[in-house]
Amino acid sequence: QVQLVESGGGLVQAGDSLRLSCAASGRSFSNDNMGWFRQAPGKEREVVALMSYRLDYTYYPDSVKGRFTISRDNAKNTVYLQMNSLKPEDTAVYYCAASSSSWYRDEFSYRVWGQGTQVTVSS
Repeated sequence: QVQLVESGGGLVQAGDSLRLSCAASGRSFSNDNMGWFRQAPGKEREVVALMSYRLDYTYYPDSVKGRFTISRDNAKNTVYLQMNSLKPEDTAVYYCAASSSSWYRDEFSYRVWGQGTQVTVSS
């Protein structure tokens, strides 16, 4: 069974850091593009970080650029999201996802999803 499991969420104060992990199981994800998305209450899900499986290209929206970093350890079948200088507007459920598309920026190609982990940033 293919599965993604996020961990590392929690309650922090503005300015703090958190590192989220996404452990994959069921098969190797070394040939998948990996991404982190988030959804805040009453808002649509949005992308926060994408990483290609080849050459490790990355993409960040302006809202998190310079503060968030996506990385992967293929030996551990795990993807990480380092979040620094957190803001209250970063509060959301964070999901990791995998895509087998040839274009890692195609958000609709991310079809394998984890269950999410809550991140709450207090002011």
